[in-house]
Amino acid sequence: MKELNGFKPEIALIVGSGLGGVAGALTKPITIPYSDIPDFPQPRVAGHAGKLLAGELGGKRLMIFSGRFHHYEGRPVSELVAPVNLADSLGAKLLIVTNAAGGINPTFNPGDLMVIEDHINFMGINPLIGGPTFIDMTTAYTPRLREKLETAAGKADIRLRRGTYLATTGPSYETPAEIKAFGWLGADAVGMSTVPEVIMARAHNMEVAGISCITNLAAGISSQKLAHVEVLEVGKIAQTKLAKLLTEFLTLL
Repeated sequence: MKELNGFKPEIALIVGSGLGGVAGALTKPITIPYSDIPDFPQPRVAGHAGKLLAGELGGKRLMIFSGRFHHYEGRPVSELVAPVNLADSLGAKLLIVTNAAGGINPTFNPGDLMVIEDHINFMGINPLIGGPTFIDMTTAYTPRLREKLETAAGKADIRLRRGTYLATTGPSYETPAEIKAFGWLGADAVGMSTVPEVIMARAHNMEVAGISCITNLAAGISSQKLAHVEVLEVGKIAQTKLAKLLTEFLTLL
């Protein structure tokens, strides 16, 4: 892409619903609308801007995908992982994924940030079908990066939760019975994204760090009805904290 003017990213970041404001922390960003990227999908969900930004944050060359793609939109799996494939082709060796998630762990509160230690794939899809096989997922989320996120959280005076993220297809929210079952399986948070991107990143041998923003309590954890507008509102509040955490994190790499 000519717009990048030779920019070589070290790290790629995919931001979740309502979290696109973290891109404002970039130094002198180059902005490229997804519509200007050949054969690249376009976002359709509120809270996903649909633009690629490239610049520096924490002394590292970073590209941010502000707008991700979801299986519940009726998209093929190949579109879900298009940002990962593009980042890999441009030379990025590390992927940071963020998402908005519902809290299953009863100690979590809306606005908390959770470092993803592992995930459970309940989406029924895998981006590697028909491609590379038997990719090891033992350390899907790189341990050294999890440790650095926790160190960064301490420096930034941010409380960082730890846990397992479970992905479903959506687009309906989960029932209280499903949330209860997911908790039994060991899930601390639930969402509708991220897992395909992480699987593809591991196939590219990219290191991965993951952060969930707990935007609401999952069904049955509280009596409040779930709505996407709530997800976006809490995400906007948390994105300042997320930007602070990521800046500290990047300086430690």
